[in-house]
Amino acid sequence: MYRCLLFFLFFTCLKANSLTAQNATTKVKHVVLIGIDGMGTYGVQKAHTPVMDNLMKTGTYTLAAQAVMPTKSSPNWASMIMGVSPEKHGVLSNGWKRKDIVDKSYCGGEKGNTYPTIFKVIRQAMPKATIASFYDWADFGRLQEDGINNEKVSSKNKRKTLKLGSQYLQKEQPTFTFLHFDHVDHSGHAFGYKSKRYYCAIEKADAIVDKLVKSIEAAGMMDETVIIVTADHGGIGHNHGGNTPEELNIPLIIYGTGIKANKELSQVINIFDIAPTIAHLLGITPPDCWEGKNILK
Repeated sequence: MYRCLLFFLFFTCLKANSLTAQNATTKVKHVVLIGIDGMGTYGVQKAHTPVMDNLMKTGTYTLAAQAVMPTKSSPNWASMIMGVSPEKHGVLSNGWKRKDIVDKSYCGGEKGNTYPTIFKVIRQAMPKATIASFYDWADFGRLQEDGINNEKVSSKNKRKTLKLGSQYLQKEQPTFTFLHFDHVDHSGHAFGYKSKRYYCAIEKADAIVDKLVKSIEAAGMMDETVIIVTADHGGIGHNHGGNTPEELNIPLIIYGTGIKANKELSQVINIFDIAPTIAHLLGITPPDCWEGKNILK
C-alpha cells in the first residue's frame, strides 16, 4: 500500500509539473523578432546600448551566437526563419532568386516552394493567428512565402519600419511580428564596421528597440510577450561574407514572459536555432525537417 501511495504521489506530481510547463508555454501569446542587419557582437559591446544591456540583465542572452557561412544577408535571414543551414535551404548568396528553386522540393512541399519558414509553421498550427513582417531590405520578401501573413510590407527605411511596426503592434496585437532594420549594415559598408558612424548606427538601433518595447507596453501586451533581438551577421573592414569572429559572432537577446533574468547562455547557438525557439515559445511543434533546436530548454 505504501508503494502504491508513493507511485500515486509521484504520478500526480509529474502530471502537475507537465501541466505547469504547458501553462507556462501558453502564457506567451505574442513573439516580436527584431533583426538588426549587420550588427556584430563587438558593435553591441563597443556602442552605448543601455536598452539592449537592460534586456540582457532582465532576460536571457548570448553574445556568441553564430551566423552561417557565407556571412551574407540572404543565407542568414533564410537560416533564421527556416530553421536550417544554407546547405539545406539552398539560399547560398544574395543573388538567390525564387526562380532558382522552380524544380526543387523541400521538406515534402511542392516544387518551387521555399523551405518552410516560421511564418508558415505558425500559420499551419494556428490558422487564426495574426502574423506580420516589416522590413527595410526589400529582398527579405523573396525569402518568405506569399499568402501567409496578414501583413507583409517592404517599408524601405528604418523610420517607416518603426512607425508601421509600432502602429501594427498596438492596433492588432499580432501573434508573431518580424521587424528588419538595415541602417547598421549600411553604415558598416559605407564607413567601416568599426567606425564611429557604425557604432552610432547601433545606438540608433538601441533607441528603436526602446520605442518598440514601449509600443508593446502601451498595447498592454507585455505580460504575454517575448521579444527577441538579434542580427544576421557582423562585418570587418567595409564588408562581410567571411569566417572571422567579427563576421560570425552575433548577439541574441530574449526577454519577456517566462524568460529567465540575467541568464547568459553557454551552449553553442546557431542562427537557425531561432525559428525552433519561437515555435517552442508559442507552443508549436517544429517540423521534423528543421535542424535547429530550442535554446530555452
